[in-house]
Amino acid sequence: MTQHYDLIVIGSGPAGRRAAIQAAKFGREVLVLEKGRRVGGVSVHTGTIPSKTLRETALNLTGWRERGFYGRSYRVKKDISAEDLRARLHITLDHEVEVLEHQFARNRVQTLRGEAKFIDPKTLEVVGDAGEIQHYTADRFIIAVGTRPFRPDYVPFDGEYVLDSDEILDLKELPRTIAVIGAGVIGVEYATIFSALDVKVTLVEPRNSMLDFLDHELVEDFTHELRDRGIALRFGSKVEKIVKHGPGDCEISLEDGRLVRSNVVLFAAGRMGATASLNLEACGLSVDHRGRIKVDGQTFQSEVPHIYAAGDVIGFPSLASTSMEQGRIAACQALGEQAYDPPEYFPYGIYAVPEISTVGMTEEEVQKRGIPYECGIARFRETSRGHIMGLNNGMLKMIFSLKTRRLLGCHIVGEGATELVHIGQAVLNLRGTLEYFVENTFNYPTLAEAYKIAALDAWNRMPPLSR
Repeated sequence: MTQHYDLIVIGSGPAGRRAAIQAAKFGREVLVLEKGRRVGGVSVHTGTIPSKTLRETALNLTGWRERGFYGRSYRVKKDISAEDLRARLHITLDHEVEVLEHQFARNRVQTLRGEAKFIDPKTLEVVGDAGEIQHYTADRFIIAVGTRPFRPDYVPFDGEYVLDSDEILDLKELPRTIAVIGAGVIGVEYATIFSALDVKVTLVEPRNSMLDFLDHELVEDFTHELRDRGIALRFGSKVEKIVKHGPGDCEISLEDGRLVRSNVVLFAAGRMGATASLNLEACGLSVDHRGRIKVDGQTFQSEVPHIYAAGDVIGFPSLASTSMEQGRIAACQALGEQAYDPPEYFPYGIYAVPEISTVGMTEEEVQKRGIPYECGIARFRETSRGHIMGLNNGMLKMIFSLKTRRLLGCHIVGEGATELVHIGQAVLNLRGTLEYFVENTFNYPTLAEAYKIAALDAWNRMPPLSR
């Protein structure tokens, strides 16, 4: 017997769960379909939460944050194993899943495990664990299936020594050396995490630079930090082939003739929308070469009016935080309810070691728009809290309009960057000016004092306020 719902959400990651709960709060009948073993999607099981948990575990067990005082040889645990890293991961993931299951139950959202595909524009066929087949119809659909790692044919993945960004979480033992292919967000995060674990890292990228969407001065500071730690950067040359000579003996050939040898290879050059199994042709939808669905950027409505999509499956920025808001807006739009627009600027966080976070315009974007501006920079080592924490690196950069004195962008690299950025985000979205930072009092000693230091740095070079 076919069951009917007001809304069916495919996928239970950040976009899917926010969409489903929002729809339930409107009093609608909602079904969430999840093909994974437990709810949470990529974010909980292989993406956001696992990688950030791995990062925190690595920093804690290695004593990374204390090495500024006690030297590079300082360790909290002398011999760190892959099992040490996984122990904390499993505890964290179990907690996240329990929270999600409670949220669904409390809001009376029905969930079902199974693989779904369209058989017509308003009907889904769902295959359960035991092969049982059920059919479900709905007035509206939201596709929030997320992404999967891009796995090109020339890479000899084996799940043990040549891995994608999902498989790296199941690493059986820590290697002595690792080559990371792809200097995007995921590649940079894992490269720096393994470096913090004292694994020798080589980062390979066919482009001549990395993280091009960030402020270039921030990237330069970050790049200097990586080189100072001994991470080998092999930029500007494509990978020709990857050969496994034996267990823990991998060789990467680059177009420029260089060879990279490592115990393990992590291929992290991009992800694909996990749409292949949805049979989207049956509902009239198409995807691009990376399996992503095209939607209206304001409503998240697809080319088929009653089908919406949100989260990583629609592409950039592919953040858990923005995916949640996309899911909320998509649910409101799909059900004809009022949808409050998100603020103009949202923060972007990269959980590398050190963290990077940014909000607003980069200096390059300000220059492109022809806006007269001035920058202010603060180094974390200039703050008393930075000295207390033993920080030798880290910077905060703010960009201000010379005409209006408004904050245009805030860019941070260093310890706690993803937390600190929210001060800049609030001022930016409230159209605050340089004077906010100069005239306000910040707790002492804190890293947040860097805002005042950077503001005064800009103020010293800006013309006085017109009277």
